[in-house]
Amino acid sequence: MRVAIIQSSYIPWKGYFDLIRSVDTFVFYDDVQFTTRDWRTRNKIKTANGAQWLTIPVGNKTDRLIHEVKIEDHSWQRKHWASIVHNYSRAPFFKQYEALFRDIYLGVEWRSLSEFNQHLTRVIATELLGLKTEFRDSREFHVSGRKQDRLIELLRCIGGTHYLSGPSARNYIDPRQFEASGIELTFHDYPPYPEYPQLYPPFEHAVSVLDLLFNVGPTAAHYIWGWREE
Repeated sequence: MRVAIIQSSYIPWKGYFDLIRSVDTFVFYDDVQFTTRDWRTRNKIKTANGAQWLTIPVGNKTDRLIHEVKIEDHSWQRKHWASIVHNYSRAPFFKQYEALFRDIYLGVEWRSLSEFNQHLTRVIATELLGLKTEFRDSREFHVSGRKQDRLIELLRCIGGTHYLSGPSARNYIDPRQFEASGIELTFHDYPPYPEYPQLYPPFEHAVSVLDLLFNVGPTAAHYIWGWREE
């Protein structure tokens, strides 16, 4: 069983979904320390004036786990949706997805950062990109230990035989520990994804997957993984 374990993120970029698609089980790793000014709370969209950050206001306290981060101020939901509408209403497929995302942003007052991020990621992955990957939450398994030991224990609980890690982990993961545990370790490398028709040139890859969806609609998967298989 191929498994990826990673923190939830706010409207992730397309590479995050490429990683999800590459495994049998994807685990949201939200019982680890929260970090500020990170992908947990923010991402970028394209605008006529360049890339713009959308940030969920949750404060700067770092003495909490990701799943403990509460959302107290809900005005950001209306503001973020207004920014999305303003900048993407002229995109070819915005209308196709408008009701879905409007309900997510305006239909619920989200009180947990983790719950919101996980819900939005699952919806995009399963309903819009057609992924069949199983989603789990690390809190289901009540693992102990620290850092790499904790990852390996989590993999054992899940029944994972192959751990697919993000590329940045090369700097601190010790492959020998995985080998000793009988778990195959590989690193996911993000390829040079093809460009797609995008509003507001010049082209920018490092933006939320919303940009891809609103611009190319049902062919979005082609620009993440389909082009490699044709």
